[in-house]
Amino acid sequence: MQKTCEECNEKIVGRTDKKFCSDYCRNAYHNRMNKDASNLIRNTNNSLRKNYRILQELNPGDKTSVAKSKLLSRGFNFEFFTSIYTTKTGKQYFFVYDMGYLPLENDFYALVKRS
Repeated sequence: MQKTCEECNEKIVGRTDKKFCSDYCRNAYHNRMNKDASNLIRNTNNSLRKNYRILQELNPGDKTSVAKSKLLSRGFNFEFFTSIYTTKTGKQYFFVYDMGYLPLENDFYALVKRS
C-alpha cells in the first residue's frame, strides 16, 4: 500500500514511517496545525508576551521595585497574567510566566523573578 503526504496527498517515496513528501509540506502542515485559531487567543498571547518583555526589561536582576506609572507608560496591561501566588501572610504575587509583581503601597510594585 502506497502512503500519501498528509499535506498535499502526493505519493511518498523513502522510509516507511515518513508522513510528508518534503520539508516544505512538513513545515506547512505543522504551521497550519499550530496557527492560533482565533483572534482572542492571538491577542491574549501578544499581551502576555508584551507584559513579559516589560517586566524583564524593568527587572534585569532578581528583585526590584517600580512605580505603577512606569509600567503603564510602557503599555503594561494588568489584566493579563498567567498565575497568582499567595504567600502564607496573604500577599498575592501576579506572575507572567516566571516574572512576577506584587502591589505595594503608594502605587509601587515589587518585581521578582521566580527561579
